[in-house]
Amino acid sequence: MITKEYPKVYLYRRIVQAKLFIDLNYADNIDLENISDEACFSKFHFIRLFKQIYGKTPHRYLTDIRLDKAKQLLSDGLTVSEVCFRVGFESLSSFSSLFKSTIGKTPTEFLSNQVVRQTEMTTNPLKFIPGCIASKNGWLKNSNFQETD
Repeated sequence: MITKEYPKVYLYRRIVQAKLFIDLNYADNIDLENISDEACFSKFHFIRLFKQIYGKTPHRYLTDIRLDKAKQLLSDGLTVSEVCFRVGFESLSSFSSLFKSTIGKTPTEFLSNQVVRQTEMTTNPLKFIPGCIASKNGWLKNSNFQETD
């Protein structure tokens, strides 16, 4: 039993090592060649194994990591162009169109919404507390309390 599981664990570790490489180097100019080399697999075998384990291709995973980090940086108030280059995109237009097609808003719209949200959180913080917490603490009796949709 141990001899049958060992190869699977070994393969899995190599794929995880490649995923961690993506997580650490998402902002660099990395491609499938770099990532598959990290796992010591051919590109095609690596894509198959990665997708089997993580449910998406390495390229899709890299793109998702970059977009998640972009949302975080935009929420922190960085400009769209700063975010674009910080997360590893080389073109502002390709970043913006990919962001819009994936997130549903342009980076500028997302940034504007985050600014409005931060302002609302400052002026009306109880609006952002879940109803279950507010109820548990007796805050629902307060007429100023508002739940979000």
